[in-house]
Amino acid sequence: MYTECTYCKAMRYIWDPTKQRKNLRKHRVEFADAAVALEDENALTVLDEDSQGEYRFKTLCVGSLPDVLLVVHTEEHEGLITIISARLAEPVERQQYFEVLTYDH
Repeated sequence: MYTECTYCKAMRYIWDPTKQRKNLRKHRVEFADAAVALEDENALTVLDEDSQGEYRFKTLCVGSLPDVLLVVHTEEHEGLITIISARLAEPVERQQYFEVLTYDH
């Protein structure tokens, strides 16, 4: 069973509710907040080189939470994104996000 995010309009997001509850306990980040953050026009996305068997992406982004998130996700069909995990970015990841943002502007 997957849950679809109704907060975001540009893309469609789904996630496994069991994974969402585990992620919330471990990282204190809701997948709905991660979905909003993935709409960040300044998001930085790279292919997760450690993933096996599927294309996974890691995205540094900012949404409704006042901090940078690292969101791991897949794009299963055009416009349908499955959120796998989300956590607050580590200090070096936050720095990377803001350095690129500063450099681009």
